[in-house]
Amino acid sequence: MVTRHGVRDLLLAARRGGDAPGMEDLLTELTALGATARVATCDVTDRDALAALLDSVPGLRAVVHTAGTVDDATLTALTPAQVDAVLPVKTEAVEHLHELTADRDLDAFVVFSSLAGTMGGAGQANYAAANAFADAVCVRRAASGLPALSLAWGPWQRGEGMTSGVADSDLKRIARAGLRQLDPREGMALFDAALTTGASVAVPVRLDTSALEPGSPTTPVLLRALAAGTRRDGTAQAAPAAGLRDRLLPLSEADRTAALVDLVRAEAATAAGLPSADAVPPGRPFQNLGFDSLMAVDLRNRLSALTGLRLPATLVFDHPTPKDLAELLHQGLDLASAQAPDPAMLALESLEETLRTPADDPARRSSLALRLRVLLTKLEETPATGGPATAASPVEDDTDADLNTASTEELLSLIGDEFGIR
Repeated sequence: MVTRHGVRDLLLAARRGGDAPGMEDLLTELTALGATARVATCDVTDRDALAALLDSVPGLRAVVHTAGTVDDATLTALTPAQVDAVLPVKTEAVEHLHELTADRDLDAFVVFSSLAGTMGGAGQANYAAANAFADAVCVRRAASGLPALSLAWGPWQRGEGMTSGVADSDLKRIARAGLRQLDPREGMALFDAALTTGASVAVPVRLDTSALEPGSPTTPVLLRALAAGTRRDGTAQAAPAAGLRDRLLPLSEADRTAALVDLVRAEAATAAGLPSADAVPPGRPFQNLGFDSLMAVDLRNRLSALTGLRLPATLVFDHPTPKDLAELLHQGLDLASAQAPDPAMLALESLEETLRTPADDPARRSSLALRLRVLLTKLEETPATGGPATAASPVEDDTDADLNTASTEELLSLIGDEFGIR
C-alpha cells in the first residue's frame, strides 16, 4: 500500500492492537518508508466499537479487510461453537464495514476472501460459508455503484497466522487438487492486478493443471474440465470402478482380498501424505497412522471413486485397519456372484467394433462374409452329434473345408488375423 500505491496515512485495527504479533516491527518498517501509521485496538465484529473508530477518521479513503480465522471439521462433526467462531470474523465484520462506510466517498473497499467460498474446502464448511458471504457483500456493493473487490485467495505459503497450523498432509492434499501455494511476492502482484480488473470478485490462485487427476474425487468440480485426459463434456475417459472389477474378477478369493488390501494401503498413504503403501501396515489402525477426520474423508472419497460404492464418512473409524476396510470393500463389490468376462464375447465385441467401418474391396467383403457364415454354422452345431443344426452353403475349396472343421478358438483367431485384431 505504501510503496506501490502511495498511501501515507494508515490506521491498523486489530483485536489485540499493538500486542498483535509482528505489529511493532510493522510500524517501524512503515515509518522508515515515510508513512504515518497508528494502531487501534478494535473488534471489527463489534458494530459500536467500529463506528467509533471510523468516526475518528473523517478523511477515510479506503478500507482493506484482511482478518479471518479457521476452525476446521467435517460437516457432520461441525459444532455450533465452531460456526460461531468463524462466521462473524467475515460476515459481521464485512457487513458492518459496508454499512458504516456506504455514505463515505471511498476509493477502494477490498476484502480478503478465500477460494473455499468459491470451490469449497475439505472440512471448511463454516469458513466457506463465511467467505461466500463476504463475496456476496462486494457483489451487492458493486451493484449499488460502490467500490468493492473481494479477493478469493488460493493457498499461500505456510507462515504465521492462519497458515501456521496447516499440516504437511493438508499441503499435499491441496497440491493434488491442482493448487499451488503463493509466495508473498506473487500474492502482492496478484493484489495489484486484481485492482485493475474492475471486478467485484476476483480469484487470485496459482493452478497446476498437470496435477489434476481425471475422475478423481480430489479434483475440484470447477477444475475437472481442465484435467488432462477428460472429454470435452468434462467426463472422465475411463470408469475406475469398472476397471477395478475387471482386474479382480479373474483372481481367486485370497488374491482378491490381497489386491484390495494393497489398494487400501496405497490410497491411505496418499490421503495421509505418507511416502508409500509400505508405511501403512495391513493390520495397523488408521488412527495410529495419524489419521484425522479430513484424511478419513479424503480416503473415503478416493475409495468410493475407485470402487463405485457408497461409503460412509466414518469408514476408517468403523473399519479401523486396512485389512478390515478391504474386507468391507470385498463384500460391497459382491464379486462372488459376478462372472468373469467371456473371452469369446470380448473378441466378438472387438470384431463388431471393427466391422463398423466396412471394407472397400468387394472381394474382401465377400470373403469376410463367407467366413462369418462358416463361423455361425460352427457355433450352431448340435453338441450331441457334432453335426450342423441347419444346412450350410457347400464348401468349395480346401480352405473352406478347414474352416468347417475348425474349433471356435481357431475361427476367432482366423478372423482376428483378417481384421488385425489381437
